Amino acid sequence: MTRHNITKIIAIAAMAMGAAANADACTNLLVGKNASADGSTIISYAADAHILYGDLQMLPAADHKPGTMRVINDWDTGIKHGEIPEAAHTYAVVGNINEHQLTIAESTWGGREELWESDGIIDYGSLIYIALQRCRTAREALDLMTKLVAEYGYCSEGESFSIGDPNEIWVLDLIGKGKKEKGAVWVAQRVPDDCIAGHANQARIHRFPLNDKANCIYSKDVITFARKMGYFNGKDADFDFSAAYAPADFGNLRGCDARVWSYFNRFKAGMDKYLPFINGKKGAEVMPFAVQPDRKVSVRDVQNMMRDHYEGTPFDMTQDPGAKINYDVPYRWRPMEFKVDSVTYSMERAIATQQTGFVFVSQMRSWLPDQVGGCLWFGVDDANTAVFVPMYCCMTEAPASYAQGKADLYTLDWNSAFWVNNWVANQAYSRYNKMIVDIRKVQGEIEDSFEANQPKVEAKAVALVKNNPAEAVEFLTNYSVNQAQSTTARYRKLGEYLFVKYLDGNVKKEKDGKFERNEAGYPVQPNWGGYNQEYYDVVGRGSGDRLKVVEPEK
Repeated sequence: MTRHNITKIIAIAAMAMGAAANADACTNLLVGKNASADGSTIISYAADAHILYGDLQMLPAADHKPGTMRVINDWDTGIKHGEIPEAAHTYAVVGNINEHQLTIAESTWGGREELWESDGIIDYGSLIYIALQRCRTAREALDLMTKLVAEYGYCSEGESFSIGDPNEIWVLDLIGKGKKEKGAVWVAQRVPDDCIAGHANQARIHRFPLNDKANCIYSKDVITFARKMGYFNGKDADFDFSAAYAPADFGNLRGCDARVWSYFNRFKAGMDKYLPFINGKKGAEVMPFAVQPDRKVSVRDVQNMMRDHYEGTPFDMTQDPGAKINYDVPYRWRPMEFKVDSVTYSMERAIATQQTGFVFVSQMRSWLPDQVGGCLWFGVDDANTAVFVPMYCCMTEAPASYAQGKADLYTLDWNSAFWVNNWVANQAYSRYNKMIVDIRKVQGEIEDSFEANQPKVEAKAVALVKNNPAEAVEFLTNYSVNQAQSTTARYRKLGEYLFVKYLDGNVKKEKDGKFERNEAGYPVQPNWGGYNQEYYDVVGRGSGDRLKVVEPEK
């Protein structure tokens, strides 16, 4: 689920559809500070929804008079739930990171349907942004979020939250109590500093330590409420939060936990041992909450992981029949489930997916001033084809092409980053293995330049912070805005290039970086695009004698 106008009706209908629909939403990948290449903590997030327009939210810092009330409108529907007292001061927020580098993201897992309905007024989206506006650290956010739902009640489905600051990252699994009681049941577990973790629309906390408050905290009734509801009847030490409140089916495992498995598999050897769990084998060993990677994980590693389609694994979406008859394209249009001869099948659901609204990789660094240390690498549309642009947490304005109100899902705007990125991506879906090479070249050049520039840009910003923090903020704002605007312009040129090069199924020839012409300046004959042998096999055998070339009878 995501932060824009996705109605509760759609959410409930999706959950009712079961495994396929439950795998439609978001992915979070996490890196502890001692597992990262530079000592930063890292949280990534893809906001995936078919009706989500991707933009960059900006919430300025503000002071509020005593007695001011904050209206709580449902983040998905806009419907007013109620009001709570506003804080005297609220912090500035850029996307999902605040001025103190605190980052919060989410993924919805639904869980027990009878626990959705509530008289509470705090929904998951409001919970995120209230915490971002009021808290400086992950532990402060955990404390506030759990107190808010206890006092005002929780009115969303089961949710996992990634909550991180420059020193630590926590995962909070939380679900309401339905009409039975006010509040929510929850457990929060700290990601070990030397580990990576993730969640993707399935509760990832299974058994957890009951006596380790430094690394695991939970609501006092998380086990007793499960007993009361008939979800659990064993010993406390055997309690499994995910099994009790989010019992898994095929979609939860292959459509959700498999994404986390793919992330672990990229950086940790031996993850094949958890394939039986991912494939739903009874009695299989449960995949752990976190793993220690075999090498340090960089921000670029996480960016590229957000582009994953299970390449090189048993679930590789570029190698199945759906891809082989269509230019190796790793995308499958919804619905995910389909039937053949009364047998139900399901498409794979990878981290990268076409319906992403926006995606980010948050880099949080304790050794730098907050203005410089918090960098939200932000992109719009499909993570696979998007560019991760540096947006610093001190920014005071959004780039025009990423700004809220620039356009919407029904208003195509050639100056909107979301629409330009969609134009590029949707062209590639039709001839993926050819166009992705051209996209990777431009995408890589832009991101390489960001990576190369980061040390000198930040060194200048750190120097400015020491003498004039306001100048540092202005400098980083201008830098982020300029990079974002130039990226949108470059991608529009890329879209034009792709359209011309692959017009009508052909591939224009190139020489010295230009489309080739003859000595008179006329276009030369292009290469024919054609298809691969798998496509011809399917078409030839499936058409019977209709397309067979035969000699006329004499």
